Amino acid sequence: MARIKSTENNSKREVIIKEASKLFKEKGFTATSMRDLAERVGVEAPSLYNHIQSKSELLKIICSNVGEKFAVKIAEVEQIEMPAIEKVEKLLRFHIQEMINYYEQEYVSGREWRYLKDPYLSEYREQRRNYRKRFTAIIQKGIDQKEIKKLDANTAVLILLNAITSIDQWHRIVHKVSSKELEENIVTILIEGLRNN
Repeated sequence: MARIKSTENNSKREVIIKEASKLFKEKGFTATSMRDLAERVGVEAPSLYNHIQSKSELLKIICSNVGEKFAVKIAEVEQIEMPAIEKVEKLLRFHIQEMINYYEQEYVSGREWRYLKDPYLSEYREQRRNYRKRFTAIIQKGIDQKEIKKLDANTAVLILLNAITSIDQWHRIVHKVSSKELEENIVTILIEGLRNN
């Protein structure tokens, strides 16, 4: 019988989570079966249950991992003494790098989270709400300090986050700019659009 191939950097469980992210992105959470996942990692379906309880547990882990990274990052940025516009840029660059380097996990946590089961659904929804609220507070501070144009901070956050999700299109383009050029272009457009000159 085949075994899940772990690597120096990834345990068998991490390999399963990574492949589940790819499958959930390709087929969607509801259309992906444990059998599909077993086939992807090269084992019989019952072998997966030695490492993971269910497809729902995989979705919870993916969303929790992504949510935790963003919670840690915004807490870090909030503590730094710097202008609010620079904090916004730090957060944007982090979002962009995550969408480039961890595309499948970001995609799944951004689109498939609705299939989480309670209490995880409620917790994740609250985590997302809290993140947006904290991001909005940073922008509002920039507005109050006249670093950022006078605009609705909530709307600004929605536009910024939705602009970052468009990186999904970049992943599909065959002839594309480099990831570094993409990051610089997005940051320039978004930050200069906010900056109060």
